[in-house]
Amino acid sequence: MIPIIDTHQHLWDLNILQLNWVRGAGELGKNHIMSDYLREAQGLNIARTIYMEVDALESQHEVEAEYVLDLCGRPDSPMAAAVVGGRPDDYRFKEYIDKLAHSPYFKGVRQVLHGNTKRCYSLSGEFLRGLQALGDLRLRFDLCMRPEDLTDALTVCRECPDTLFVLDHCGNASVQSPDLNHWKKDIEALAKAPNIICKISGVVSTAKRGEWSAADLEPIISHCVQVFGHDRVMFGSDWPVCTTTATLHEWVAALQQIVCSWSETNQRKLFYDNAVRFYELN
Repeated sequence: MIPIIDTHQHLWDLNILQLNWVRGAGELGKNHIMSDYLREAQGLNIARTIYMEVDALESQHEVEAEYVLDLCGRPDSPMAAAVVGGRPDDYRFKEYIDKLAHSPYFKGVRQVLHGNTKRCYSLSGEFLRGLQALGDLRLRFDLCMRPEDLTDALTVCRECPDTLFVLDHCGNASVQSPDLNHWKKDIEALAKAPNIICKISGVVSTAKRGEWSAADLEPIISHCVQVFGHDRVMFGSDWPVCTTTATLHEWVAALQQIVCSWSETNQRKLFYDNAVRFYELN
């Protein structure tokens, strides 16, 4: 089996972090810690993981960073790196990332942009300066946004040419959307920016539980691979959010089915090699 680096692993201990968004979210509204993930990932040959921030309260960003950076590199943990929460438009943002930059496990920052943020939120001068500060430190920013905001992502990439970006969840296209043409055009335009890579994640979470197949996920995934190319895509589980519609095994198996006709080299790029290169893993 090709080894897997899971580039989008969430974890949360609600005794440490307060997550308002999980209230009333069913099974997501409980602790999801490393032992839970390892139990569900058993047999998948997941060699390493990269933590993805969990939209904690802004006041808890430093707590979150300390918590996950401590998990990285432990002999009993596959976590090899972390992308932590942050607000690029905060006047203290540069001080915040400078403080974390001493850790070799700190790889980037994410702020979820599809929640309460307004259109063009990411295009403010303060926000762009924060993203540029990440680039000065060879760090990354994950773009998690509404499909209709993908043109903003292209502007961000152009305004911050020295910053590396990750498009989360294939641009949040839904398998239930009756028309993907607009999304396809915007993704194709965004893929022309040289400083962004696409994460093949989140797609299964847009399906209906018990009513999806690999064929339903394939059009979104194949289009992303077509426009970004095999060197700029990588797998992320989005665990445990993916479990709202599929087990971790079901999601991985569906993706493996979709890419089974690829060469072994290209499959390895998706599941392992691109993540090693992009995140500069040892």
